[in-house]
Amino acid sequence: MTRTLVFGGARSGKSAYAEKLARESGKEVVYIATAQAGDEEMATRVRRHRAQRPAEWATLEEPLRLGDALLREALPGRLLLVDCLTLWLTNLMFSTGEAYPDVGDIALPELFHSERAHLLYALAEIEDSGCDLILVSNEVGMGIVPYGAISRCFTDEAGRLNQAVAAICDRAVFVAAGLPLHLKGAPC
Repeated sequence: MTRTLVFGGARSGKSAYAEKLARESGKEVVYIATAQAGDEEMATRVRRHRAQRPAEWATLEEPLRLGDALLREALPGRLLLVDCLTLWLTNLMFSTGEAYPDVGDIALPELFHSERAHLLYALAEIEDSGCDLILVSNEVGMGIVPYGAISRCFTDEAGRLNQAVAAICDRAVFVAAGLPLHLKGAPC
């Protein structure tokens, strides 16, 4: 069982690289999508992603309860591909529908904290499941410090999550301009 974090910036090629790894694995692939089609632009993106995936891959849409999905789907001989952790974080941050202030401290919902902890628990629990795992995430901390408290909070939380997931995973691969840079573990 191998757990791999593939991360990079927007349009870096991280999802394409993760999908390539999944295709080449020879395993039954379960694609766990975290995106929610909240508007027409996002709905178009979701449709495009669905159309690009191989027909034989099972797709599970799970915007919030990612840890439960991993524990349930991690069966021997499978490969779970999660795309992506940062959309999942966004879903959790805005799960209450509450508006956040432009300045000041951000109080994230309890669901955010409990589901983040449950994901990290699940990643450790499935280590001996015989199921491979690829997690896709965005690296959002390489640019300027964003404007607004919620944007800064998101950047901080995404960075913390990437660090925690990378610590648990066997491999970590940073993708830029479609090129993988292996940061941890054996090259894929």
